[in-house]
Amino acid sequence: MKICDLRNKSIDDLNHELENLLKEKFNLRMQVSSEKSPNSHLFRNVRKNIVLIKTVITEKKEGVL
Repeated sequence: MKICDLRNKSIDDLNHELENLLKEKFNLRMQVSSEKSPNSHLFRNVRKNIVLIKTVITEKKEGVL
């Protein structure tokens, strides 16, 4: 996920994307607890994308963009 692509989206689209990523993060945590060991790189990617989306939402709300 590239930040320039995220900056072109509306806040509603970003919130929807954020909601999907949070659900995915939850599902990954449940897989770990049930001992279905997912690939560890998935956690990092999901967390990174969540932070990117939250950053762009904050920038748009503060009028930086």
